[in-house]
Amino acid sequence: MKKVLASGVALAASLALGACGLGPASSGDSGGAATVIKVGDNWNQTHPMAAVMDGLFKEQVEEKSGGTLTVETYHSGTLGNEADLWAGVRNGTIEMVVIGTVMNQEYPTMLISDWPWLYRDVEHAKAVWTGEVAEELNVAFNEKFPETRILAWGPNSARTFTSNKKLEGVDDFVGQKFRMPANPIHVGLAENLGASAQVIPLGELFSALETGVVDGQDNGMVTVVSEGLYEVQKYVYETNHIIATLEVIANESFMAGLTEEQQTIITEAAQAAAVQAWDDYIASIAKDREFLVGEGLTVTTPSEADRQALITKTQPVVDKLLAENDWAQELTDKIRAVK
Repeated sequence: MKKVLASGVALAASLALGACGLGPASSGDSGGAATVIKVGDNWNQTHPMAAVMDGLFKEQVEEKSGGTLTVETYHSGTLGNEADLWAGVRNGTIEMVVIGTVMNQEYPTMLISDWPWLYRDVEHAKAVWTGEVAEELNVAFNEKFPETRILAWGPNSARTFTSNKKLEGVDDFVGQKFRMPANPIHVGLAENLGASAQVIPLGELFSALETGVVDGQDNGMVTVVSEGLYEVQKYVYETNHIIATLEVIANESFMAGLTEEQQTIITEAAQAAAVQAWDDYIASIAKDREFLVGEGLTVTTPSEADRQALITKTQPVVDKLLAENDWAQELTDKIRAVK
């Protein structure tokens, strides 16, 4: 409740300033009006990506621009859900967003962010999304959506399954009900494992778990902690079946209206923030695991045999992805080859 109230107060204050003629066009005092960059996301401010936008990104942009740029961050869906944020950054009502792959139905290449069993570990994922693969996909993304400019790829999380019912092995999925995001990959994984899948928005997930509408869900432990899901779950099965990303995306018209130096400052700050977020996220995993155990949850890491069983059972999802996307084999091979 506190984070919602805080976000609401921030938004109300921003709107009030705008109504008084003191909004983005007239903020700042560095020899003229500072340009305000509104950054929206759907995450609690403790999430590594939200935290670096509040910290490193904001500080670097404002300092290096000499106060000509000001960053305002809006977390926890204050500016709308992911679909709203994606629409806003495309039409220019929001300067920047940090979102997942809500656009993957329009641009299937973004399914790569949710590809199952793709990485050796989280460090491998960081190397992929802060390296050449990300740079190449940025070019293709900007060609597909010329009204936007993708700046960086940060961590969402390594997804785990949690449940109120026993979940300590492969066979425990059978008959359980899992909330899954509106993504055919996630839904397919649950069904392949013998569970049923229900698509429920993240904002309604806590209630759905608390009331027994679903038994469990899949999200990174960082989200289980930050969203308080541990209060209504008993088991964590640390599968890390998907290591998902969050993309930092800016409106192209907004960026093009800045000086080249300002554009460089924003881009470099976004990339630095993404690297920091990966490092912070990797460092948080053990702490989150320890926290959940301390809260009384049973946390189980699959044995190598169980991991292989999980991969085998969910192979139909991967086979379908490869069959439906002619770009997929080459890109997944390239990702697996990254050192």
